[in-house]
Amino acid sequence: MMEPRAFWLDENFDRERGADGRGRYEAEVLGRTDEFAATWGDIAPVAFAATAWRMATELSPGYVRWHRRIVSATCAASPWDGSLICAVTVISRWPAELTWTRQWQRDRGWRDWPQLFGQYTTPTEQDLTRSPHLRAMLQVEAPVPLGDLPPAPEGPDDSVAATARRAVVVLTRELNDLLDPVIGQLEAGVPADS
Repeated sequence: MMEPRAFWLDENFDRERGADGRGRYEAEVLGRTDEFAATWGDIAPVAFAATAWRMATELSPGYVRWHRRIVSATCAASPWDGSLICAVTVISRWPAELTWTRQWQRDRGWRDWPQLFGQYTTPTEQDLTRSPHLRAMLQVEAPVPLGDLPPAPEGPDDSVAATARRAVVVLTRELNDLLDPVIGQLEAGVPADS
């Protein structure tokens, strides 16, 4: 059985909703090239890649899509050494310490993440007036390898959109390599040592 993908690019939607022979993401990058200004000619691809990722995830719906368990995903330069760090928030089940016994619940009707058509949602205002909710999340913070990231362009030329797309493709692949096993294990719902 294939592990679920954490991230993927929605190429079809992007092309179908684009204009003038360009996809939505390409048009977005070309319309906001000023946001890349500080990255032109940078020896490290980090700032350019982080900006490209941010733009890809800010589109609605995003050019980069993610698994239903992922709440947010950012990439940024580390203030420590300038390397690329991802921060991904993932919806999880309650930790084992809370599932071994229900004694802590004291018959208060604790609820986990609500789901609507298989998608995790936040409790409604009405839900919160009826019962307490305990929604577990995991915060993944990890370095992202830089080896395959394209170098930042020298300036705002025609290569900016293609380079941004390449950076997003590489980041998607690297984040999937990191997070697909985590998402797969959470979806399986079975402890790894079972």
